Amino acid sequence: MRRVLDHYAYDFFHIDSQHLPFNEERIAEQCASAAELEVPVVLRIKHPRHAYLVGAYADLGLSGLEVPQVESEAIAQEALEFFYYPPQGKRSSGGTHVLGFTAPQGQDQRFAYAEWWNQSGVLMLQVESLEAITMANRLAMRGVDCLSWGAAPSSSDLAFSLANNPEHPFKTDDDCLAYTISQLQGTDTKMFVRIPGPGDRQKYIDMGATVFRENLPAGITPVEM
Repeated sequence: MRRVLDHYAYDFFHIDSQHLPFNEERIAEQCASAAELEVPVVLRIKHPRHAYLVGAYADLGLSGLEVPQVESEAIAQEALEFFYYPPQGKRSSGGTHVLGFTAPQGQDQRFAYAEWWNQSGVLMLQVESLEAITMANRLAMRGVDCLSWGAAPSSSDLAFSLANNPEHPFKTDDDCLAYTISQLQGTDTKMFVRIPGPGDRQKYIDMGATVFRENLPAGITPVEM
């Protein structure tokens, strides 16, 4: 993690459990290491039907959660309910150790942490299909910080969806991304895009994306991270 930050002062680390092995103890260890560097960690969970577990995953020490393949308002609403503490949601008490949080003197740790989390925790919903992008404005609910995009210049996350709808007016991932970003105008939800590296940022900044996940720098392997 120090080597990654020596390469660039990234704002957060991102862990993908959707397509890679998932171990809660290992993620908790990584969160503790990142906390020493004062860098938050975001986890992409295994499946959209696990949205009800986002609060439990947050208790591992995470500062943000990403729910993949969201295609319904019901999944988005469930993620919101279990991500936030009351009165905004219904996450149960826990997670007060995230980034070494300490309540101000005289305040109850649980309630102070809940208030801090509701203001600081980051919730992302990933859109990966034509069905999802056409309802992007409805997924951009209050409390959804980002819609996340999986496509990169060398890949096509919407390939299956586009191939099955050859008559659709959108023909490329960029067409779909531009439309999705347009649907976020007037909301507080940002666009999160995966890119290979810093050299690819400007294209997506020009399109309106403001949050990026970049591949590990050359010479730094996922094991070392």
